[in-house]
Amino acid sequence: MSLEFNQIHRNEHLPGRIAAEITREITESKLGPGDRLPTEHILAKTFGVSRSVIREAIAQLRNEGYVETRQGVGAFVTDPRQRLSVRIEQSALNDPENFRDLMQLRMSLEIDAAGLAALHHKPEHLEKFDKAIYGMRNAIEWSKDGVEADLDFHRAMAEATGNEYFLIFLGFIAQRISLAINTAFSRAVYGEILEVTINEHVVLRDAIASRNVMVARDAMRKHIMGAAKRLNIDLDVF
Repeated sequence: MSLEFNQIHRNEHLPGRIAAEITREITESKLGPGDRLPTEHILAKTFGVSRSVIREAIAQLRNEGYVETRQGVGAFVTDPRQRLSVRIEQSALNDPENFRDLMQLRMSLEIDAAGLAALHHKPEHLEKFDKAIYGMRNAIEWSKDGVEADLDFHRAMAEATGNEYFLIFLGFIAQRISLAINTAFSRAVYGEILEVTINEHVVLRDAIASRNVMVARDAMRKHIMGAAKRLNIDLDVF
C-alpha cells in the first residue's frame, strides 16, 4: 500500500489536518473499506508528530465514521454507508458564537440522551461509566488520557440510549467540543476544574444507574451548564 500524505504545517490544528489527510486517502480510494490504517507509530513518524496527536486524529475519524477501532488491533476503514455527512471544521469553533451554538445543541441532545440512558442502560454500560471515571481520576496527562476518558463516558451514555443516532451525533459533537475546551484550558491550571468535572460525571453516573429519568436529565443539565460556566458561556435553559 502506497500512501501520499501532504505536508502538515505547524500553525495548523494538527489532529484535524492529519484526519483530513487520511480522509483524502480514503475518499480517493487509496484506502478502501476493511483496510487497516498504518500504526500510530508509523503515522507519527510519517507526519512528524507525537502519538497523542495521531490518537486525536483517529478519534476524529472514528466519530465521523471513516474508521472503526479494534482494541489491540488497530483502526480500519469503514463502509461508506456508515460515514457521517455533517462537517464542522474545528477552526470554526474558534469563533465564540459558533462554539456557544454547538454547546447549546449538545445540551439539548445530551439531556435527552441521559434520560434515555436511565431507561435503557445495561450493566455493561455502568461498567463503562466506572472505567471512564477511573480513567479521569487517574489520568497522567489530562489533555490526552483525561479527555479520552471523558469522551468514553459520553460515548457509553450515548450507547446506553439504545439509539445509534445518538451515538453518531453525540460522538461527533462531543469530540469537537472536547478539543476546543482542552485548547481553552491548555494554558490554565486545571486543579479544581478537573475535580469538579469528575464529580459531575460521578453524579451523572449514579443518576443514570438509578433509572430515574428526571434525575438523570437534571444531572446532565447541571453538568453541561457547569462546563459552560467554566468557559464563561451563557446557554439558554428551558
